[in-house]
Amino acid sequence: SVSLWIVSIMEVESTTEPAFVDVDQGLTLACIAFLCLLLVAMIIRCAKVIMDPYSAIPTSTWEEQHLDD
Repeated sequence: SVSLWIVSIMEVESTTEPAFVDVDQGLTLACIAFLCLLLVAMIIRCAKVIMDPYSAIPTSTWEEQHLDD
């Protein structure tokens, strides 16, 4: 019965190991997908700034010229 118990433990270990690999692979793919989404968002944001750069600047930061001087 001891040898059967050892064989069953070895089977459990061998079946759980690929599960960890799948979890790691899934986490890696999720991180890569998240980084790709951030990259696409930054590309879109940069394209908008390039197309219309002055819309990104708030009007309160513009320096007004004083014509009285």
